[in-house]
Amino acid sequence: MILGKVGTASAHGLSHRCPTGADWSRPGRFSATVRAVGKTEEEVGVEVESKNEGPDGPLAGLKVIDAAVLFAGPVIGTLLADFGADVVKVEHPKGDALRTLGWQKNGVSLWWAFVNRNKRLASIDFGEPEGAQLLKDLVKEADVLIESFRPGTFERWGLGPDVLHQINPGLVMVRCSGYGQTGPYSPRPGFGTVAESISGFAHINGHPDGPPTLPPFALGDGVASLFGTFATMFALWHREMHKAPGQVVDLAIYEPLFWLLGPQSLVYDQLGKVQGRTGSSTDWTAPRNAYQTRDGKWLGLSASSQSIAERVMRLVGHPEVVDEPWFGDHNGRVENQHILDDYIGSWIGAHDYDDVLAAFEAQQAVIGPIYSIEDIFKDPQYIARETITTVDDPKLGRVRVQNAIPRLSDTPGRVRHLGGDLGQDNRAVLIEELGRTAAEIERLRQAGIVGGPPPDAAEEAVGNEQG
Repeated sequence: MILGKVGTASAHGLSHRCPTGADWSRPGRFSATVRAVGKTEEEVGVEVESKNEGPDGPLAGLKVIDAAVLFAGPVIGTLLADFGADVVKVEHPKGDALRTLGWQKNGVSLWWAFVNRNKRLASIDFGEPEGAQLLKDLVKEADVLIESFRPGTFERWGLGPDVLHQINPGLVMVRCSGYGQTGPYSPRPGFGTVAESISGFAHINGHPDGPPTLPPFALGDGVASLFGTFATMFALWHREMHKAPGQVVDLAIYEPLFWLLGPQSLVYDQLGKVQGRTGSSTDWTAPRNAYQTRDGKWLGLSASSQSIAERVMRLVGHPEVVDEPWFGDHNGRVENQHILDDYIGSWIGAHDYDDVLAAFEAQQAVIGPIYSIEDIFKDPQYIARETITTVDDPKLGRVRVQNAIPRLSDTPGRVRHLGGDLGQDNRAVLIEELGRTAAEIERLRQAGIVGGPPPDAAEEAVGNEQG
């Protein structure tokens, strides 16, 4: 445990470093019942129930301001919130663009509900001076601020690191942008799609005779958010262990995906080779591919170790291949992978899906089904590990969503609620915690600087939900 509550010692004897001396552990008002679920109730009839009063999580007491938009930056906040951080999502009074993106039900963006789960929601236009002051007031007691505006924007609003670190020297400021804070491209707008393009990912993704292929989901943003989350924890650890001030995390969305592509830089630098598109196979290990069964289902196979490769070839009826001199290492198998693909593909294509899986499991050879989300919802492994959890939402009803991962034995994460309404926690955040009056917040709301319902209406709505 890195951080304990103010004035208490953590498991490693560290006290929580708080420039203002305030207690930052403020759980949100939203009350929801979370149920870890396997199959649907109709399928299994039993569910494991976990109430909102469960463990706080390892990041309890950590205060995070999520002032970012769309995906990469906000998902950093989501991951921290899943493990107990008090994350206040601050969005423009007109609403974050994610609220109108993608699949919708009952007027709710399912992207918004997913990305902004476990967060308290406030609405401020911090591009306006009075809104910027509200954000500065929030920063006074925060550990982390996440923003994802084009470089220079926060400085133009008077919210640059030099200003915010004068207010709170311990602040960790996570700045997420397409190209980072430096370099000739830094002023350009950038989304995950651009990162997937310039990182080199799209160039190697797809079939040899086809075009570069972009992923059908937010891969670049998602990978960036993972790197951004552990970079945030690096900075917090350094602050606590070395009694150091906070620092800036400069996260360019393209860089994490570029790093994740493996040794391409070394291969090009040392060998002059440019990796191309190879479909589901690779040019560095074999056999590896996707194969279709007789009954039309698809399986993904990998035999990267020598022993597994030998088991596969014996299983598919070609033990003689194992004795070929070229079969003894990766390079030889890659050079002859068309032979291996023919043998494996022919055998799998002559057998039904269930029989293939049973045969591979019996021989301890590695193969796995290529799942759709419908398949995932029924899979016993997902069910046993409660990879999907069920949450009661006031607008959507009972919904199933990815659980908090990975699992910690003593302080696991939890999904307490999904992303809610614009400014629904304005009263708690701006009035009860910042000490502003309801009349002042209503004046700012009328001026378009604060979004959401009138303060009194917000309080009544939350009370009705809890009741």
